[in-house]
Amino acid sequence: MTLIKGAAALSLAGMALLMSACDNSSKPQPPEAEQKPSIFASEKADVLPYLNIQEQPAKIAVPFCENKNCIDLEIQTVHTADAWLNAWIERNQALAVQDQIGQKQQMSLQQAIDAYVKKSDAWQDELQANRPYSLTMYTRIPYQRNQYVLLQVGVNTVQEDRKVKDRHYFFVADRRAQKNVMLLEIIDARQQLNMNAIVQQAYAKWLKAQDEAVRAAAPEKLYWGQADWFFDQEGIGLHYRTHEIAKDGKQLDIYLTKAQTQQVLKAAVYQHMF
Repeated sequence: MTLIKGAAALSLAGMALLMSACDNSSKPQPPEAEQKPSIFASEKADVLPYLNIQEQPAKIAVPFCENKNCIDLEIQTVHTADAWLNAWIERNQALAVQDQIGQKQQMSLQQAIDAYVKKSDAWQDELQANRPYSLTMYTRIPYQRNQYVLLQVGVNTVQEDRKVKDRHYFFVADRRAQKNVMLLEIIDARQQLNMNAIVQQAYAKWLKAQDEAVRAAAPEKLYWGQADWFFDQEGIGLHYRTHEIAKDGKQLDIYLTKAQTQQVLKAAVYQHMF
């Protein structure tokens, strides 16, 4: 009897477990969205695709020219595996082209080239002896870390009686947020006064090295919130092109040390940028 009772008990226990299993399977399961995601899946999704940067000539249409007095255009670009970044690069190239003729509009690279050609044509129409404009642009990505990408656009031009060589433009993109990053956005609000002191100290030193006419035309304080800026493993820097601060004013580059950079940047930005 003891064995029978024991067997019966085991049988009942087994039936109870089986019924419990059936009950559990019949209970509604939480939707997939409520289930805790795998940390491995989360980490994998956070990794941005490799850019696979390729240097190549820009795909632009140039005007047909029958004579030797033709505009000279040479536009070199970079192509990546990131479609958004490619569009961002082109927009900034368009801004650099427009800057040569005093324009600043939202347009494609082709539209900017067309505006440049139109300006050259107008110059040539004034006098038969006037030579057409010349524009050479080179583009590269000198540095990147995590979602942050630094774009450098260099320009050489010959326009009317002015010749410009190695005029540089710097832009920074956040690939994850898919946005252009302005300098003021990454500075910790509590460190803006400190950042301003660093900039104004470098600016005062630059002013002393300029001639009297430049010092008279230059602003008392240098605005830096929307200045061109760059970064590498050593820290961040600001770039002001020749004539940008004042007519005939020389180029100004302001470099922050790694320690200064860590001090003034927002902590989350510094963590991903350095």
